[in-house]
Amino acid sequence: MNYLSIDLEMSGTEPGWHEIIQIGAVLYNENWVELDRYISNVYPENEESYSQSSFEVHGLSLADLDDAPMLNEVLPDFEAWILKTLNVPVNKGNQNIATNALRSVAICGQSVIYDINFMRFAYRQEKLQWPFSNQTIDLNNLAFYLFAILKENGVAIPKGLSLTAIADFFHLEREGESHNALEDAVITGECLKRVMEYTKQLSLKK
Repeated sequence: MNYLSIDLEMSGTEPGWHEIIQIGAVLYNENWVELDRYISNVYPENEESYSQSSFEVHGLSLADLDDAPMLNEVLPDFEAWILKTLNVPVNKGNQNIATNALRSVAICGQSVIYDINFMRFAYRQEKLQWPFSNQTIDLNNLAFYLFAILKENGVAIPKGLSLTAIADFFHLEREGESHNALEDAVITGECLKRVMEYTKQLSLKK
């Protein structure tokens, strides 16, 4: 199983009206060793959906996206990046191999169902088949349980479960105040990696 830490920036919060404007991702192998990183801006087809509130989060204006590819170019490029990183040749003769490789990837993220909902809608919008496994890993859920265990053992834990709070616990910081999809994907992946490492230190009482 390979792990894909993903983060999206959107033009707003409603799939179907608002759209993906940036995809950031980090691909890890089964041992959580980083293999490669991906980022691409996306020009929204529905310019009217672009909201000021989302701009205040990610800082990407429509002018910043002028030269960005459209979604119908980015999604195949995103899949091709994953396959290339996994050393899977892309051609018509090995479609089953490519399909199995993509389905071997677990999508990971912070409250990841939110990003997956946007991604699934994007695939439907472009009339593309969803290529990934249904297996997901949510940092928010794992951190909730880890921090509950640590609290019971007298360890100081964050007051919240935001990505910033979880990252602070693991001594990870963003470089800037604005959200960048790749930077958040990197931080999320590193937090997940540390959660997995932390669990090795825990033992059950007999």
